[in-house]
Amino acid sequence: MRDGHRGKLANEQADKITIMSLAASRSTTASSRSSADTAAEVLIVDNDQSHAETVAESLGRAGLHCCVATSGSEGARLIEEREFDAILTDLKMNDVDGLQILERAKSAQPDTEVILLTGFGSIPSAVEAMQKGAFNYLTKPLDINQLRAATQRAVDSSRLRRTNIELNRRLDEKFGFEGVIGDSRQMRDIIERLKRIAPTNATLLIQGETGTGKELVAQAVHQNSPRKNKPFVALNCAALSEHILESELFGHIKGAFTDASADRMGKFEYAHGGTLFLDEVGDMPLATQIKLLRVLENGEITRVGSNVPIKVNVRILSATNRNLEEVIETGTFRSDLYHRLKVVSIRLPSLRERSQDIPILIDYFLKQFAEQHSKRIRGMSAAARHRLLSFEWPGNVRQLRNVVESMVVVDYDGLLDSDDLPEELAGLPDPSVEPTDGSLVSLVGRTLEEIEKLFITETLRVFGGNRELAANKLGIGERTLYRKIKEYGQ
Repeated sequence: MRDGHRGKLANEQADKITIMSLAASRSTTASSRSSADTAAEVLIVDNDQSHAETVAESLGRAGLHCCVATSGSEGARLIEEREFDAILTDLKMNDVDGLQILERAKSAQPDTEVILLTGFGSIPSAVEAMQKGAFNYLTKPLDINQLRAATQRAVDSSRLRRTNIELNRRLDEKFGFEGVIGDSRQMRDIIERLKRIAPTNATLLIQGETGTGKELVAQAVHQNSPRKNKPFVALNCAALSEHILESELFGHIKGAFTDASADRMGKFEYAHGGTLFLDEVGDMPLATQIKLLRVLENGEITRVGSNVPIKVNVRILSATNRNLEEVIETGTFRSDLYHRLKVVSIRLPSLRERSQDIPILIDYFLKQFAEQHSKRIRGMSAAARHRLLSFEWPGNVRQLRNVVESMVVVDYDGLLDSDDLPEELAGLPDPSVEPTDGSLVSLVGRTLEEIEKLFITETLRVFGGNRELAANKLGIGERTLYRKIKEYGQ
């Protein structure tokens, strides 16, 4: 080898791997690689082909799948073309050296760990390598056990990092602003407002009807805040009695009441550093409201039965489907707490108010539940889609979500149709069928312009504001429909 250690990777006291052993066991390596479908992918970059293949053989016996590049330029090309779990590169090479390979890897595959190998080890070169992001720095001759251990640690580190990134991506997809589905002006305005609110520590009051997605919005705010790596804790204030609610919020000590057999941490302590979401806060008992106000004022909680205050750092997000200003008038909600909870506030519109978002939501839920229930769904028929678009949705997005899931679950032919609709929608008249009860008589005496405006308005309403579907049903082009809408001031 170039470093004067040709033919060996370990010192006299360690196991030895030689070029001859590579030749003798190549067939064994080939069979082990073919069966290791989930083996880690490792790139070895070295001008010395014999040394590179010997390292590959050694790591192959440890269950790693190795790819060999016998020049720096070839290694750089492979880094651009394929993803690796770890990269082992010689430091001194003729064209592209190890530090350049390190830089290319960190640029193209920032989550992949790189180990530098050299027969000319020195403290300055090791320091430079580590400063540029190398995972490890090994000197030749290589101890085979040390090589395998270092490579496995690099693989584990790369895979863990990618797993964390993927989990965060899924969280962002589910609970990030991308998960707040809607293209209506109301929803676009709300998302822009949430993006400004999320990075702060301000309390947020989310108002809206049941099923409009208040908890989803709270999770999105948390996921896009500096507290995203700390707990998000949700508590429904309407579901618990005053006694249990206080224990849930603040915790209790052993003996505080009959069933308190041990100390218990409350939601405030558990959410320390993160976010506490108080759902249906308008139903919180007055006595608990007073204690919550104290927490907001001084950042301390006291467990039930204790006199010892505990400091907490928690952001409060709350939600209600009630008009709190009206509740304040009845004397069942404190005005001072209301103003502390709504440093900023948003109101989520009902699905009736943003019906143009229904087609987007249908497609989103259809894809989500088809994957979740392992069903092959080609799409939804026009008749079924018309029924969903014309429904009033008293349960809002939650009800629409449940209906689409139900349709996916019961479907048997891959096309969601009227026969897959749940009972509450199955009996509705098909809005795509023209009326036969003489109601067209009411149009007699109107001008054609008035009738056209009426039909365009009603068709847009039926299709939730979706101009493409409305234009198709009316038998005109989208541009024509757009011109008519502007003409009629709709």
